[in-house]
Amino acid sequence: MNSVDRSTANTAEEVRVPLSAIKGRGTATRFPHRFEKDAREAFDDGWQRDEEDVAALPRTEVIWETARSLIASNDSPDIYFNLSINPYRGCEHGCIYCYARPTHSYLNLSPGLDFETKIIAKRNARELLHAELARRSYRPELIAIGTATDCYQPVERELRLTRAVIEELHAARHPFALVTKSSGVERDLDLIAPMAQQGLAAVYVTITTLDAELARKLEPRAAAPHRRLRLLRTLAEHGVPCGVSLAPQIPFLNDDMEQVLQAAWEAGAREAFYHVLRLPWEVAPLFRQWLQTHYPDRAERVMHRIQEMRGGKDYDSDFATRMKGSGAWADLIAQRFRKAAARIGFNAKKTDFRTDLFRPPSPAGQGSLF
Repeated sequence: MNSVDRSTANTAEEVRVPLSAIKGRGTATRFPHRFEKDAREAFDDGWQRDEEDVAALPRTEVIWETARSLIASNDSPDIYFNLSINPYRGCEHGCIYCYARPTHSYLNLSPGLDFETKIIAKRNARELLHAELARRSYRPELIAIGTATDCYQPVERELRLTRAVIEELHAARHPFALVTKSSGVERDLDLIAPMAQQGLAAVYVTITTLDAELARKLEPRAAAPHRRLRLLRTLAEHGVPCGVSLAPQIPFLNDDMEQVLQAAWEAGAREAFYHVLRLPWEVAPLFRQWLQTHYPDRAERVMHRIQEMRGGKDYDSDFATRMKGSGAWADLIAQRFRKAAARIGFNAKKTDFRTDLFRPPSPAGQGSLF
């Protein structure tokens, strides 16, 4: 893993190699973003690279950013939280369906390979959070962590930015929930478990499918399905309220919703939710490319069903339908989820988060007598 400062980082040269040559990456192309004026096409000039050289091309690079704020507010009516924190932009997990991919376009980086290999890390996350919680005007409410990109992606092992955020929330007794595909959250159970016992923390684990081969293609650097189930067991054993996210649901690909719910329940999850596949901006052509590479026999069928749920388009951003879709196929998925969740026992009780324990931190540079 390389690390550079964003102020001195240059836009990477385009890398376009066969998908089969890049182990552990969701896409093999530096897909041009929507703000680029010029597009480049690769061609074979007759010079072949050694296979090891090709495989070594897409290394993960950390680009440090000095952020101006950390807690983001949200007013979307279809999202359950108002406040969120994302210590990272970009994600090594390489999930081909990730709706956050287009955000790299605003950085003049590709939503394709750059999103997976050029990770923006907010170096001053702890200091910002401390200052924001210390404001006189601040009023505590649930903060969702890792809602755009996974807060426990592989670089977190070294950078520990998520750990720093949770330490600040722990000190302030501030409620939070996080969603992840990574077993890395187990490292921070020393903070999360005590907070959970006070009604201050919950963890939601995304399990898209139990099919390990499909998961490896969809989410190449995320934990395997069986490891995520073990994570749920560990969380439950430590008294942490936990749930399972079945997002995204993709027609004709991950058709094992009922099996995922049953396995998650047996592992200790008591809440569950799902979304259907979202393909905003550059995610649509990237996903089409991925389908043609891995599932060419059903690519057309998958896209037709997706468009059926989106009013004939690849994507519709309308708040009323963007999470669950519309039409017969979306209704079928919703019905399957409701019946399976009710039969198994999910969502009988929602996690209640306390805000009355909040203790604002002292302003930066000011000591405490207690």
